Amino acid sequence: METAARNSDVVRMLEEIGDLLEVKGEQNFRVNAYRKAARAIADLREDIGELYLAGRLREIPGVGEALEQKIAEFLETGRLGYLERLQAEFPPGLLTLLEVPGLGPRRARVLYETLKIESLPALEQAARSGQIRDLPGMGEKVEANILRELERLKQRSTRHPLEFGLSQARDLLAQLRRSAPVAQAAFAGSLRRMRDTIGDLDLLVVSSEPERVAEAFTRLPRVVDVLSHGPQRASVLLRGGLQADLRIVPAESWGAALQYFTGSKAHNVHLRELALRHGWTLNEYGLFDVKTGERLAGEDEDELYRRLGLQPIPPELREDQGEIEAALRGALPALVTLDDIRGDLHVHSDWTDGSAPLATMAAAAAARGYQYMAITDHTKSLGVARGLDEARVLEQRALVDRLNAELAPFRILLGTEMDIKRDGTLDLANEALDVMDYVSISVHSAMNQPREQMTERMLRAISNPYVTTLNHPRGRLLRRREAYEVDLERVIEAAAQRGVALEVNAQPERMDLDGFWARRAIQAGARLTISTDSHAPGQLDFMPLGVASARRGWATRRDVLNTLPLDELLDFLGARKAAARHARGLT
Repeated sequence: METAARNSDVVRMLEEIGDLLEVKGEQNFRVNAYRKAARAIADLREDIGELYLAGRLREIPGVGEALEQKIAEFLETGRLGYLERLQAEFPPGLLTLLEVPGLGPRRARVLYETLKIESLPALEQAARSGQIRDLPGMGEKVEANILRELERLKQRSTRHPLEFGLSQARDLLAQLRRSAPVAQAAFAGSLRRMRDTIGDLDLLVVSSEPERVAEAFTRLPRVVDVLSHGPQRASVLLRGGLQADLRIVPAESWGAALQYFTGSKAHNVHLRELALRHGWTLNEYGLFDVKTGERLAGEDEDELYRRLGLQPIPPELREDQGEIEAALRGALPALVTLDDIRGDLHVHSDWTDGSAPLATMAAAAAARGYQYMAITDHTKSLGVARGLDEARVLEQRALVDRLNAELAPFRILLGTEMDIKRDGTLDLANEALDVMDYVSISVHSAMNQPREQMTERMLRAISNPYVTTLNHPRGRLLRRREAYEVDLERVIEAAAQRGVALEVNAQPERMDLDGFWARRAIQAGARLTISTDSHAPGQLDFMPLGVASARRGWATRRDVLNTLPLDELLDFLGARKAAARHARGLT
C-alpha cells in the first residue's frame, strides 16, 4: 500500500480538527489533544507514512488508539470521515476565516454567532463598516488588524514571477550569511525547480547555531511580519506580499533536505516508494535502513539519488513526469546549460522600441562571451514601435555590415521580428527578407481571434520558407494576459515539418514557451531557440530564465539552435535561405 500524504498534510488535518472543535465550543482537553499530536508530528524526523506501514504510529507522543485510527484512515484514503462530519456542521466559507492570521477559532465563533459572518468578503465588509469593534473580545485594534491581514492574505494568494522570486531569495540568503553563522544556504521548492511563477520562498540553511539564525532571519530588513518562529524554522512576510519559509538543518541532512524541499509532492512520493521497496525510509533528514536505523545517505543530494539506483536528477525535472523512470534506466538527457548558449537571437535596438543603439547592444552581447547576436527590430505594422519598412531594412543592413567589420570575429546577424498579420501573411515582402540573415515572426495584434482562425493564421505564417523562428508562440503575459486561443499542437507539428524553430522567450513576463510546451515541441521533432527579447543591454541577463524553461522541457544542446557555433549557424541559415530562393524560382 502506498501513502501519498506527508507529515505536513497530517499536521494540517489535525490542526483543522482542533480549530473546528474550538469553534464548536468543545472542552479544551479535546482541542489540545489534536494540537499536541500535530506539534509532535511536525517535529518528527521520520516520514509518518512509513511509521504507519511499520506499525509505529503509537510511538508518536500524544497519539493513542483513537488518533492512530484517524491518522491511518487519512493515510490510506487521503480523507477522514470525522473531519468531514465536523466540516459539515459549519458553512463552508466559515473555515476560510481561520486563514486570517490573528483571528483564531474563538473570534471566528463570535463573528459567526453574532454577525453570521461565514466568508472573507463578509468579514471585510463588517470590518470596514465598523461592526466588529463593539463585539466581545474585539475592539478597534482587532478590527484594524483584521483589515490589514485580509489585504496581506490577498497578496499572498498571488503567484510571483520566477525572476522576482530569484532576486528575493538571493538577497535574503546573502543578508542572512552576513548576519548569522551560516555554513550552507540555498533556496528550494518551485523556485529551485525554476517554475515560471512561484508561491512562497523555501530557504534552507545549515548552521551549528539554528536559534541564532532563525532570530536573525525574522529581523532582516525586508521582513514586515513574522508569521511563525521556532528554534529550527521561521516564516515571514516580505514587502510585496511574498512569504518566505526558512528551515535550519544539520549538515548530515543537508542533501536530503535539499532534495525533499525541492521536489514536487508527486516526485517525492515516488522516491519514497522506491526507497520502501529496498526496505529503506526516506525523509528530509536522510535515507535510512528501516530495520537497523542506519543512515545510508543524507549529506549529499546527488549521492542520495545514486544510493536509490538513480542518476542524479536535475532540480528542473523533479515533477514526476517520467524523470525517475529515465534515471533508473540511466537515460536522463544532458540538459542544455547557460554555457552552451553561443548567441542571442532576439534583440531590439533604438531603431524601433529598444533603448540603446545597435552598436551598444552588440557590445553588450560580445561582453557576455557570445559569438553572435541577431538584431530583430520590429516591422512596419507595429507602428507604436516605429517598425521598419523595406527601405529602413536596407539602411540597417548597411549599418550591420559596417559594425561587423569593426567587431569581428563577433557577428551581428541582420534579423527581424516580423509581424504576422491578421490573415497570416507577413509584414515585409520576400525581397526584403532575402537581404536578411535571420527571420523570426510574431503575433502582436488581433490576439482575440477565434481558435481556428488564429491556428490557420500561424500555420500560414510559418509556411513562408524564409521564416526561421516563431517567437513567443503562446503570446501570454504572466499575470496580465492569457495565451492566445490556438491549437498549439498543430502549430508545433507544422513547425517541426518545416524546420521552423520555436522560441523559448526569457523575458520574465513571458517565459514562453514554458517547460511543458518546450517538451512537446522537442517530442514532435522541432528545434528551439532560447532568446531574451532584450530591449536594453541589461536584459541580456535574462538568458538563464530561458535556459531554465528549456531545461524543464528536457532540452539538450542539440535541441537549441543558438547553441551552434557561429560557422555552423551561418551554414544552417545559408541553407535555409538557399531553399527559400529555390522555392521562389531564383536559383
